[in-house]
Amino acid sequence: MAAITNQVSREPHYRYYVTETLVTTLRTCAREIGEVVKSGRHDGFSGLRASQYHLDVAADEVALRVLHGAGFQVVSEESGVSGSGEFTVVVDPIDGSTNCDHGVPFFATSLAVLKGDELVAALVMNQATGTIYEAEKGSGAYRDGAPIVSSGQTDFSKSIASFSGLPAQHLGWAQYRSLGAASLEICLVADGSIDVFSVANKSTLNPWDYLGGLLLVQEAGAVFAEYDGEPLVTAQRVRRRPVFAATNDLLMFMQQARNL
Repeated sequence: MAAITNQVSREPHYRYYVTETLVTTLRTCAREIGEVVKSGRHDGFSGLRASQYHLDVAADEVALRVLHGAGFQVVSEESGVSGSGEFTVVVDPIDGSTNCDHGVPFFATSLAVLKGDELVAALVMNQATGTIYEAEKGSGAYRDGAPIVSSGQTDFSKSIASFSGLPAQHLGWAQYRSLGAASLEICLVADGSIDVFSVANKSTLNPWDYLGGLLLVQEAGAVFAEYDGEPLVTAQRVRRRPVFAATNDLLMFMQQARNL
């Protein structure tokens, strides 16, 4: 994992939007969700809607309590739009719910903060390990408090590529992954663990899947695009086809191979 260890402390909060209170609220939300999930009392499907687990519902209840209590509007995968406030938090309480329910240790809470149409802060917590990825616009990206940067890889034939969905063909990567939690996989592009994360075939993602990781990638010096040219920064319930890459060379390669 690529990390910068000799940088000075973080830059001042972006335009004074991102206060320490806001950052603390995001951390509190993610950690309290983690405690609920670790209790192990929420196994199996909820029966409320397709593919929703009991743990999704329990995690969402925590997210709404903490975020509404702090005065935020919330856009959640599990409960839609609720509350009101200057900031909107787009949240996936548990990204990788199937992994979590089946004991696969790769699932996360993703929180992305919008002020109007501007993405200003994000936190993604790996609930299996406790690792926290954080970013504020203009202030860099961090993993457990240490600055991170992307790998800088430019050669796809030497790249580790991860996908949501099954690619229709081998594109020439060095190694392939499909880990089941998009927000975390995007963070792995940000910290240099992998070089590409992309949707494949007919796969799409919603904003709560990718927005938190998007800011991490941007602040870590990596790049991203949407295959169909649609805007990625949105709080609407829309489907998108994003791709994230360590460098412009890899991004261009992926865009040229978009019908993967």
